[in-house]
Amino acid sequence: MSDQACETCPAYRKADLKKLGINMTDFDFVVALAGNPNTGKSTVFNNLTGLRQHTGNWPGKTVSRAEGAFSFNDKKFKIVDLPGTYSLLSTSQDEEIARDFILFGRPDVTVVVVDATRLERNLNLVLQVLEITDKAVLCVNLIDEAERKKIKIDERSLSRELGIPVVLTAARQNRGMPELLNYIFEVSSGQFKCKPHRISNETRELKSAVEKLTSKISEQFPHLPNARWVALRLLDGDQRIIDSIRSGELNTLFKPEVNEDLLMESK
Repeated sequence: MSDQACETCPAYRKADLKKLGINMTDFDFVVALAGNPNTGKSTVFNNLTGLRQHTGNWPGKTVSRAEGAFSFNDKKFKIVDLPGTYSLLSTSQDEEIARDFILFGRPDVTVVVVDATRLERNLNLVLQVLEITDKAVLCVNLIDEAERKKIKIDERSLSRELGIPVVLTAARQNRGMPELLNYIFEVSSGQFKCKPHRISNETRELKSAVEKLTSKISEQFPHLPNARWVALRLLDGDQRIIDSIRSGELNTLFKPEVNEDLLMESK
Protein backbone atom coordinates (compact mmCIF):
# COMPACT_ATOMS: atom_id res chain seq x y z
CA MET A 1 0.00 0.00 0.00
CA SER A 2 1.51 3.34 -1.01
CA ASP A 3 1.99 6.14 1.54
CA GLN A 4 1.61 8.73 -1.20
CA ALA A 5 -1.24 11.17 -0.55
CA CYS A 6 -4.40 10.77 -2.61
CA GLU A 7 -8.15 11.02 -2.16
CA THR A 8 -8.67 7.41 -1.10
CA CYS A 9 -5.25 6.58 0.38
CA PRO A 10 -4.81 6.33 4.15
CA ALA A 11 -3.67 9.42 6.04
CA TYR A 12 -1.02 7.61 8.08
CA ARG A 13 2.53 6.71 7.07
CA LYS A 14 3.68 3.20 7.95
CA ALA A 15 7.11 4.38 9.11
CA ASP A 16 5.56 6.82 11.59
CA LEU A 17 3.21 4.21 13.01
CA LYS A 18 6.05 1.68 13.27
CA LYS A 19 7.92 4.08 15.55
CA LEU A 20 4.82 4.13 17.75
CA GLY A 21 4.72 0.34 17.85
CA ILE A 22 1.81 -0.10 15.42
CA ASN A 23 2.09 -2.72 12.68
CA MET A 24 -0.23 -1.99 9.74
CA THR A 25 0.50 -5.14 7.73
CA ASP A 26 -2.77 -6.44 6.23
CA PHE A 27 -4.76 -3.36 7.35
CA ASP A 28 -6.23 -0.58 5.24
CA PHE A 29 -6.92 2.12 7.83
CA VAL A 30 -5.98 3.02 11.40
CA VAL A 31 -8.47 4.46 13.89
CA ALA A 32 -7.62 6.27 17.13
CA LEU A 33 -10.12 6.06 19.98
CA ALA A 34 -9.90 9.02 22.37
CA GLY A 35 -11.99 10.31 25.23
CA ASN A 36 -12.25 11.38 28.85
CA PRO A 37 -12.18 8.65 31.50
CA ASN A 38 -15.57 7.14 32.38
CA THR A 39 -17.24 7.84 29.05
CA GLY A 40 -17.69 4.18 28.10
CA LYS A 41 -14.75 4.35 25.70
CA SER A 42 -13.65 0.81 26.54
CA THR A 43 -17.19 -0.45 25.89
CA VAL A 44 -17.13 1.20 22.46
CA PHE A 45 -13.73 -0.40 21.79
CA ASN A 46 -14.94 -3.85 22.85
CA ASN A 47 -18.10 -3.48 20.77
CA LEU A 48 -16.11 -2.64 17.64
CA THR A 49 -13.40 -5.27 18.06
CA GLY A 50 -15.04 -8.19 19.87
CA LEU A 51 -12.31 -10.74 20.61
CA ARG A 52 -9.99 -9.37 17.92
CA GLN A 53 -7.81 -7.35 20.28
CA HIS A 54 -4.63 -7.55 22.32
CA THR A 55 -2.81 -5.45 24.88
CA GLY A 56 0.77 -4.38 25.45
CA ASN A 57 2.72 -1.28 26.43
CA TRP A 58 3.50 1.84 24.45
CA PRO A 59 7.15 1.80 23.29
CA GLY A 60 9.39 3.02 26.08
CA LYS A 61 6.41 3.60 28.40
CA THR A 62 4.81 1.77 31.30
CA VAL A 63 1.35 2.79 30.07
CA SER A 64 -0.67 -0.12 28.67
CA ARG A 65 -2.07 -0.02 25.14
CA ALA A 66 -5.01 -1.91 23.71
CA GLU A 67 -5.44 -2.36 19.97
CA GLY A 68 -7.91 -4.39 17.99
CA ALA A 69 -9.36 -4.94 14.55
CA PHE A 70 -12.62 -4.99 12.66
CA SER A 71 -13.79 -5.17 9.07
CA PHE A 72 -16.37 -3.01 7.36
CA ASN A 73 -17.29 -2.60 3.68
CA ASP A 74 -14.47 -4.94 2.64
CA LYS A 75 -11.86 -2.81 4.43
CA LYS A 76 -9.77 -3.84 7.41
CA PHE A 77 -9.39 -1.38 10.27
CA LYS A 78 -6.91 -1.36 13.13
CA ILE A 79 -8.19 0.59 16.14
CA VAL A 80 -5.94 1.89 18.91
CA ASP A 81 -7.49 2.70 22.27
CA LEU A 82 -5.68 5.79 23.56
CA PRO A 83 -5.33 6.48 27.31
CA GLY A 84 -8.35 8.27 28.75
CA THR A 85 -7.49 11.96 29.15
CA TYR A 86 -9.19 15.28 29.92
CA SER A 87 -6.75 17.29 27.81
CA LEU A 88 -4.02 17.05 25.17
CA LEU A 89 -1.75 19.70 26.68
CA SER A 90 0.78 17.08 27.75
CA THR A 91 0.77 17.62 31.50
CA SER A 92 0.81 13.85 32.08
CA GLN A 93 2.23 10.79 30.34
CA ASP A 94 -1.24 9.64 29.30
CA GLU A 95 -1.97 12.99 27.66
CA GLU A 96 1.40 12.98 25.91
CA ILE A 97 0.78 9.50 24.48
CA ALA A 98 -2.71 10.39 23.23
CA ARG A 99 -1.56 13.64 21.70
CA ASP A 100 1.55 12.19 20.07
CA PHE A 101 -0.42 9.38 18.46
CA ILE A 102 -2.89 11.79 16.89
CA LEU A 103 -0.11 14.19 15.86
CA PHE A 104 2.63 11.81 14.72
CA GLY A 105 0.59 8.69 13.95
CA ARG A 106 -1.85 10.58 11.71
CA PRO A 107 -4.78 8.15 12.15
CA ASP A 108 -7.26 8.01 9.29
CA VAL A 109 -9.95 8.99 11.77
CA THR A 110 -9.99 9.85 15.46
CA VAL A 111 -13.17 8.80 17.23
CA VAL A 112 -13.72 10.94 20.34
CA VAL A 113 -16.05 9.31 22.86
CA VAL A 114 -17.93 11.65 25.20
CA ASP A 115 -20.46 11.17 27.98
CA ALA A 116 -23.90 12.34 26.86
CA THR A 117 -24.71 13.35 30.45
CA ARG A 118 -21.58 15.53 30.71
CA LEU A 119 -21.30 16.78 27.15
CA GLU A 120 -20.26 20.36 27.89
CA ARG A 121 -17.34 19.28 30.09
CA ASN A 122 -16.21 16.65 27.58
CA LEU A 123 -16.20 19.09 24.64
CA ASN A 124 -12.91 20.57 25.87
CA LEU A 125 -11.05 17.48 24.67
CA VAL A 126 -13.06 17.38 21.43
CA LEU A 127 -12.02 20.93 20.51
CA GLN A 128 -8.38 20.13 21.28
CA VAL A 129 -8.50 17.07 19.03
CA LEU A 130 -10.00 19.18 16.24
CA GLU A 131 -7.06 21.58 16.52
CA ILE A 132 -4.75 18.67 15.63
CA THR A 133 -6.68 16.69 13.02
CA ASP A 134 -9.39 17.35 10.45
CA LYS A 135 -10.52 13.71 10.36
CA ALA A 136 -12.68 12.96 13.38
CA VAL A 137 -16.02 11.52 14.48
CA LEU A 138 -17.79 12.42 17.71
CA CYS A 139 -19.35 9.46 19.52
CA VAL A 140 -21.84 10.75 22.10
CA ASN A 141 -22.07 7.65 24.26
CA LEU A 142 -24.30 6.75 27.22
CA ILE A 143 -27.27 8.33 25.46
CA ASP A 144 -29.54 5.92 27.34
CA GLU A 145 -28.46 7.44 30.65
CA ALA A 146 -28.97 10.93 29.24
CA GLU A 147 -32.51 10.06 28.22
CA ARG A 148 -33.27 8.79 31.71
CA LYS A 149 -32.16 12.18 33.00
CA LYS A 150 -34.38 13.94 30.40
CA ILE A 151 -31.34 15.28 28.54
CA LYS A 152 -31.87 15.80 24.82
CA ILE A 153 -29.01 16.20 22.36
CA ASP A 154 -29.47 17.59 18.86
CA GLU A 155 -26.76 15.69 17.03
CA ARG A 156 -27.44 17.43 13.71
CA SER A 157 -26.88 20.90 15.15
CA LEU A 158 -23.82 19.68 17.02
CA SER A 159 -22.44 18.19 13.82
CA ARG A 160 -22.92 21.49 11.99
CA GLU A 161 -21.20 23.43 14.76
CA LEU A 162 -18.23 21.07 15.02
CA GLY A 163 -17.94 20.26 11.31
CA ILE A 164 -17.64 16.51 11.89
CA PRO A 165 -20.05 13.56 12.05
CA VAL A 166 -21.83 13.11 15.38
CA VAL A 167 -23.36 9.78 16.43
CA LEU A 168 -25.52 9.12 19.49
CA THR A 169 -24.68 5.71 20.97
CA ALA A 170 -25.37 3.38 23.85
CA ALA A 171 -22.54 0.94 23.20
CA ARG A 172 -23.69 -1.52 25.86
CA GLN A 173 -26.92 -2.04 23.90
CA ASN A 174 -25.22 -1.76 20.47
CA ARG A 175 -27.36 1.29 19.85
CA GLY A 176 -25.90 3.64 17.25
CA MET A 177 -22.87 1.43 16.62
CA PRO A 178 -23.77 0.58 12.99
CA GLU A 179 -23.99 4.33 12.29
CA LEU A 180 -20.62 4.87 14.00
CA LEU A 181 -19.03 2.17 11.84
CA ASN A 182 -20.39 3.81 8.73
CA TYR A 183 -19.00 7.24 9.64
CA ILE A 184 -15.61 5.73 10.53
CA PHE A 185 -15.53 4.24 7.05
CA GLU A 186 -16.70 7.42 5.31
CA VAL A 187 -14.19 9.69 7.04
CA SER A 188 -11.31 7.20 6.67
CA SER A 189 -11.98 6.67 2.97
CA GLY A 190 -12.47 10.39 2.27
CA GLN A 191 -16.14 10.09 1.36
CA PHE A 192 -17.02 12.46 4.22
CA LYS A 193 -15.00 15.68 4.23
CA CYS A 194 -14.78 17.15 7.71
CA LYS A 195 -14.62 20.91 8.23
CA PRO A 196 -13.63 20.98 11.91
CA HIS A 197 -14.38 23.92 14.14
CA ARG A 198 -11.24 25.84 15.11
CA ILE A 199 -11.08 28.40 17.90
CA SER A 200 -10.26 31.79 16.34
CA ASN A 201 -10.30 34.32 19.20
CA GLU A 202 -6.72 35.43 18.51
CA THR A 203 -5.33 38.93 18.87
CA ARG A 204 -3.89 40.58 15.77
CA GLU A 205 -0.37 40.12 17.14
CA LEU A 206 -0.90 36.44 17.93
CA LYS A 207 -2.51 35.80 14.56
CA SER A 208 0.44 37.39 12.79
CA ALA A 209 2.95 35.35 14.83
CA VAL A 210 1.02 32.11 14.22
CA GLU A 211 0.83 32.72 10.47
CA LYS A 212 4.54 33.53 10.24
CA LEU A 213 5.59 30.50 12.26
CA THR A 214 3.11 28.20 10.49
CA SER A 215 4.62 29.19 7.15
CA LYS A 216 8.13 28.36 8.33
CA ILE A 217 7.00 25.05 9.85
CA SER A 218 5.27 24.10 6.59
CA GLU A 219 8.45 24.84 4.66
CA GLN A 220 10.58 22.59 6.85
CA PHE A 221 7.94 19.89 7.45
CA PRO A 222 5.90 19.81 4.23
CA HIS A 223 4.18 16.52 5.12
CA LEU A 224 2.93 17.75 8.48
CA PRO A 225 -0.88 18.18 8.25
CA ASN A 226 -1.21 20.31 11.39
CA ALA A 227 1.48 22.97 11.17
CA ARG A 228 -0.77 25.65 12.68
CA TRP A 229 -1.30 23.61 15.83
CA VAL A 230 2.43 22.99 16.16
CA ALA A 231 3.00 26.74 15.79
CA LEU A 232 0.54 27.46 18.60
CA ARG A 233 2.23 24.93 20.88
CA LEU A 234 5.68 26.38 20.12
CA LEU A 235 4.46 29.87 20.97
CA ASP A 236 3.08 28.46 24.20
CA GLY A 237 6.50 27.04 25.04
CA ASP A 238 5.43 23.39 24.83
CA GLN A 239 8.63 21.52 25.72
CA ARG A 240 7.46 18.24 24.15
CA ILE A 241 6.99 19.90 20.76
CA ILE A 242 10.28 21.79 21.09
CA ASP A 243 12.05 18.49 21.83
CA SER A 244 10.35 16.76 18.88
CA ILE A 245 11.70 19.43 16.53
CA ARG A 246 15.21 19.24 17.96
CA SER A 247 15.24 15.44 17.78
CA GLY A 248 13.86 15.35 14.22
CA GLU A 249 10.74 13.46 15.25
CA LEU A 250 8.53 15.75 13.18
CA ASN A 251 10.25 14.80 9.97
CA THR A 252 12.64 12.12 8.74
CA LEU A 253 14.33 14.85 6.67
CA PHE A 254 15.38 16.67 9.83
CA LYS A 255 17.85 19.52 9.42
CA PRO A 256 18.99 20.55 12.91
CA GLU A 257 20.44 23.89 11.90
CA VAL A 258 17.16 24.92 10.25
CA ASN A 259 15.08 23.66 13.16
CA GLU A 260 17.09 25.68 15.69
CA ASP A 261 16.29 28.78 13.62
CA LEU A 262 12.65 27.74 13.68
CA LEU A 263 12.69 27.57 17.47
CA MET A 264 14.18 31.07 17.64
CA GLU A 265 11.21 32.37 15.62
CA SER A 266 8.82 31.22 18.36
CA LYS A 267 10.56 33.21 21.09
